[in-house]
Amino acid sequence: MNIEKLNKTGVLGTRIFLGLIFFTAGMSKLYADHKFPGLIGPVWLEDRLAEHGLAMYARFIAWSQVVAGFLLLSQRFASLGAILTFPIILNIFMVTVSMGWKGTPYVNAVFLLMNTYLLLADYHKFKHILSNKSVQVRAIPIHRNNIQADWIWGICLMMILASVFVSRANLIVGWALCALALVTIVWNQLRKKSENNLKQTETLPK
Repeated sequence: MNIEKLNKTGVLGTRIFLGLIFFTAGMSKLYADHKFPGLIGPVWLEDRLAEHGLAMYARFIAWSQVVAGFLLLSQRFASLGAILTFPIILNIFMVTVSMGWKGTPYVNAVFLLMNTYLLLADYHKFKHILSNKSVQVRAIPIHRNNIQADWIWGICLMMILASVFVSRANLIVGWALCALALVTIVWNQLRKKSENNLKQTETLPK
């Protein structure tokens, strides 16, 4: 395996790892009675920060974790997810340090390094921000290969966010709505892969 393939594997693995961590962490904080499987806690963050008048801030962090984690897992919008995740992790890191939590700051420091790796891997997408010559960049139109797939991802994200509110009225229905969104995403990815394989087969010489 050459360096380029190793780097691609590392980026993919890091995106999935951080995506799962933050998506499930946010969902477990927001779901009714915290009844959503989370890979990392604490689910009682809002209760703890409420003692200092920061309940709304904790809720904002949880919603941000869900969105950023979802974007990282999508791969389609993973670069945007990496941008969003960096300040989230930095905020959580500073909260844990200022409150004197033991161990947690070190975990978040590792997450911060992993996120930095993702940003460096996408440097070619962000380098124009540091350039003084932006005329050429302005002339580049926004191009999406599959707008339909973008819409599917967007709708599924809305379904997942809506499932949080639904869970507070009916937990089973909330789970079902979230599961439907996730199944739709998997179906869409498999369909896309099948279409790409079919196109490659058709282009092969007979």
